[in-house]
Amino acid sequence: MSVAATSIDDLNRPAHISAEEWHLRIKLAQCYRIFDRLSWSMIIFNHITARIPGPDHHFLINPFGLRYDEVTASNLVKIDLQGNAVGESEHGVNPAGFIIHSAIHEAVPEALWIMHTHTPQGVAVACKERGLSNTNFYSAMLWDHVAYHAFEGLTVRDDEKSRLVASIGNKPLVILRNHGLLSHGRTAEEAFFRLYMLQQACETQVISESMGGPDLEVSEQATHNSSRDGRLFGDNDDQLGVDTFNALVRTIDAQDPSYRH
Repeated sequence: MSVAATSIDDLNRPAHISAEEWHLRIKLAQCYRIFDRLSWSMIIFNHITARIPGPDHHFLINPFGLRYDEVTASNLVKIDLQGNAVGESEHGVNPAGFIIHSAIHEAVPEALWIMHTHTPQGVAVACKERGLSNTNFYSAMLWDHVAYHAFEGLTVRDDEKSRLVASIGNKPLVILRNHGLLSHGRTAEEAFFRLYMLQQACETQVISESMGGPDLEVSEQATHNSSRDGRLFGDNDDQLGVDTFNALVRTIDAQDPSYRH
């Protein structure tokens, strides 16, 4: 973010919101606008959340009823792990989103950002018994880092949380069976780029499986090489996805920077 943009953002900050939280809100609002740009939204459904630093595990979520292109830094809702609004908000929260995101934010320390989609390609792969196939450039980089969670119906029951967390384990990408895709990460850029690559893998798989002839599986050695060289999963690269994310921020800023308010 440029110095000029930072200055403008600081001028827009409401007095009751700390500078740290305000910039987190702007980043999260950017994510919603990027998802809208990529057609990853589902009118008013699905969620991206960001945990606010501190011991309380409070996190920010989109106001239920607004489209992704209507989300702004100021109308994001801050909630606790029980789904209660922290502070005043005129908007409510979708219970289905709260269950999934609160479970992961609470149990996975590195899950500071969580992104969940219902893209047609992601849901289609989630409906296949084999799940993700290791047959393309993208899947090879992700293959050993994808978890699966069985479909239990709409995610509105609190008792599913423990099973969801157990299914995820230490993997930062999740295919929710019959449901959709999910990623988490330490930064918005990291979580986004991982999800972007999983989405690309699913789109490629859907196209390839619609064609005649057998699929060509990626070899074990090529999978190992791709995972190592792709560097999507490591503790040391804090720049993962930054260039891609920033390129998309420039696009949405050129179209409509109103999310910064």
